[in-house]
Order: sequence, then structure tokens, then C-alpha cells
Amino acid sequence: MKKNLTLLLIIALLATMLCGCGGAAKSESAAGESYFAENDMAVMAPAAPAEPMAPMAPTVSDSAMSAGGWNAPMEPVEPEEAPMPEPETQQSTGLPENVKLIYRANIELESTEFDNALAGLNELVAKLGGYFESSRLDNYDSYRYGSYTVRVPAKNFESFCASVGELCQVNSISRSAEDVSEHYYDTESRLTTQKTKLARLQELLKQAEDMEDIITLESAISDTELTIEYLTGTLRKYDSLVGYSTVNISLNEVYKLTEVEQPVIGFGAKLAAAFKTGCTRFARNFEDFLLGFARGWVGWLLFIIVVAVVVMLARRSARRKRSGASGEKRCFLKRRKAGREEVEAPADKSEHGE
Repeated sequence: MKKNLTLLLIIALLATMLCGCGGAAKSESAAGESYFAENDMAVMAPAAPAEPMAPMAPTVSDSAMSAGGWNAPMEPVEPEEAPMPEPETQQSTGLPENVKLIYRANIELESTEFDNALAGLNELVAKLGGYFESSRLDNYDSYRYGSYTVRVPAKNFESFCASVGELCQVNSISRSAEDVSEHYYDTESRLTTQKTKLARLQELLKQAEDMEDIITLESAISDTELTIEYLTGTLRKYDSLVGYSTVNISLNEVYKLTEVEQPVIGFGAKLAAAFKTGCTRFARNFEDFLLGFARGWVGWLLFIIVVAVVVMLARRSARRKRSGASGEKRCFLKRRKAGREEVEAPADKSEHGE
């Protein structure tokens, strides 16, 4: 009997152990299947963007809890200083790279030494890396006048305008800066769109089989290429104008530099300045008259000779007229006297006859 009970206990223990091993194996297989299923889903599904971690809330130390509990005042935590952003890259002109400016200037110069001024201008343009786009030289009344269009790099625009005043006297100067950033980037965006359109049309042309479709696509490709050429030329023109500023220069040769009057205060100072200006202008006008006479003395001499001849002829004619009138008057008087004598003679004869 005891042997049978012992055998039953052994069988029950074995059955219990077998059930426990089966459950553990089943749980391990289920866990493995769920792990592989999760990994497969992670591979198939796109990775979601990681959300930024929220800042951690300030914690309360055990000493604060023990001192005053949750109602104890908390010391504020000072945030760390954020690093300063680096400054944007700028051009030598002090403007951001995405700003497109076209610089232009008009300068009027005058000099008593035209050749030296022109040589200095050529040297300055070459020194600053520019070039002459156009030039013209005229000669009026022995005074020369030069008109030039100079292109200098935009970074040297201010230096050029300041250095020109050291070569000649600057009578007037005007400068302008035109912002073409919007037009430039709009043209650039249109060019990119047209290039993308051209690539798509070429792909469609490779796949087209109908002749009508081929002709339509070739026409569209031709129009797109023309548009691309036009936009490319516009961008090149903008790049040229932005990279090199345009300066129009007029150089006058003068006998004397123009005097610039300084502002004065007070009636006495104004009156003295007015007298001085009047004397200066009179002397200048007299000098100009003498110089003009010296330049055209031959013409003045011919004019004087002609006037003298005309006056002499007029006087001679007047004398002839006066002499003729006096002769006629003398003849008339003689005839009148002779007539009187003839009348008196018969009267005398009649008296003697009686």
C-alpha cells in the first residue's frame, strides 16, 4: 500500500513538472513571436520623428522636504546662457550676400591741365581693376571736352568716387544704388522652372510615338529653350551690373577753375563778397574778350577794313553830292546874273536913243 502511494506521488510530481515546463516554453515562444512581429512592423513602418524632450521639472531635495515640506519656498534655477549666433557672412560693401545692388554715379570735372588729369584718371581706373566702356573727346575753341563711361568693381565704387576729387575739381556728383534683388531671384526661380520643364518635355518626346504629339512637343521644347536663353541673358546682365558699377564722367578743360562762393553772414560781409565777385567777373569777362579777340584777330581786321572802306566811300559820295549841288548853284547864280545884265542893257540903250 505504501509503495502504491509513493508511486502515485511520484507520478503526480512528474505531471506537475511537465505542465510547468510546457507553460514556460509556451510563454517563451509567445514572447519570441511578439518580439519578431514588433521588429517586422518597425522595419516596414517609417520612423516617426522624435519628439523633443520636455524640460525636467525642478526637484525638491530631501532637506527641503524635511525642513518645510511641499510648502517650503524653492530657489529659482537660473537658466544657462545660450550661445550667441554667429554673424552672417557679408560682402566687402557691408551688405548681406543676397542683396543685389546696382551702383551708378555721374561726375562732372574740370581741370586746367587736361592731359595730366586724363592720365591720372586712366591710372586710377587701372589701379582699382576697372575699365573704360566708352570714351569721347571733343575740341571746341581750343578747349577740350571728354566724356567717359567707366566700369569699376562694386567694392571699389566709393574709393573711386573719393579719389577722383584728388585729380580734378569736382563741380557736381550724383550717386544712386538700385536694389534688384527681387527681380534677380524671381528671374532665377523662373529659370529653374523652365529647365525642369525642358527636362520633362524631352522625356515625353522620347516616349512619344504619334507624329502630331512629336511636333507639339518639339515646338514646346523650342519655346522653352528660347525662354531659358532670355532668362540666362537677363541674369548675366544683372551679374555684370551688380559686380561692376557704372560711372559717367565729363572732363572739361578750362582756362581758370570755377570759384565756389562760401556762404557769408551779415550785410557787410555779403556786400564785400558781392564787390569781390563783381570785380572777379569783370576781370574774367575782359580776359575772355581779349582771348576771343586774339583768337579771331584776322576776322576783326577784315571787319575793320571793310567798315573803313564803306565809310570812305560814303564820305566820297557825300562830297560829290555836295560839290555837284554847289556847282549847280553857282551855274544857276551865273545864269541869273547874266539874265539880269541882259535886261538892264536894252533899258540903257532905249534911254540913250531918246
